Amino acid sequence: MTADLSRYSHFVDTVTSESSKDLELWIARLRQLQAEGISPSLLSTGSTGLAGESGEFAEIVKKLNWHGKPLTQELLDHMKKELGDIIFYWTMCCQSLGFDPNDVIKLNVDKLQARYPEGHFSVERAENRAEGDI
Repeated sequence: MTADLSRYSHFVDTVTSESSKDLELWIARLRQLQAEGISPSLLSTGSTGLAGESGEFAEIVKKLNWHGKPLTQELLDHMKKELGDIIFYWTMCCQSLGFDPNDVIKLNVDKLQARYPEGHFSVERAENRAEGDI
């Protein structure tokens, strides 16, 4: 099967939001979010930084798992620095949304304790979650 990239490009265009394609609409949306108490510039910085740093950390793990990279102190230090970068951008995302990071962590603990009431991981519970468990 040969891909028709022109047809696919048209498909992508038709299913992309208008504010993704129009600068003025996007700016209006950012201003609306700001009026609702969100810092869109901080959220954008935080979310893209979080994605980038998570990718850098995952790249190290990939090389450990599948490239045979040795686990040296230097590599552990590098991983620790990347985790620091991740928490930096995660905290920035919390700030942009007006969330207390402690509340976010507590919410996560509560969610996981409800999912795993026995106090340990279960494939059954991980794959068959209660309604609303995200």
